[in-house]
Amino acid sequence: MTDSAPGAAPPAATATGRPYGYVANDDKDALIRRMRRIEGQARGIERMITDDRYCIDILTQIAAATTALETVAGILLDDHVNHCVRHALASGDEAAAAEKTKELLEAVHRFIRTR
Repeated sequence: MTDSAPGAAPPAATATGRPYGYVANDDKDALIRRMRRIEGQARGIERMITDDRYCIDILTQIAAATTALETVAGILLDDHVNHCVRHALASGDEAAAAEKTKELLEAVHRFIRTR
């Protein structure tokens, strides 16, 4: 086991010791690339505001960044269902299945509220 720096993120593994699906499915690098593009979009929007660009152009870029974030969320939600929830259900552990189902429903409700 390696020592991690204070305040470092915990290792990407579930309570069962299996990695999260996006890690196990090699999606992590793709998600990081997407997030870096979104970060660039956010910096671009900031520059547009600084440069006094036309409001509709800024709103168009905000919509694009929002869509990009929603795409990442959709990928993670799919992965949660197809990996975390599926494994909890298959384990036969009713408490784990109930917990993952509750997490899933709460996440879906958060997305619904943002609409």
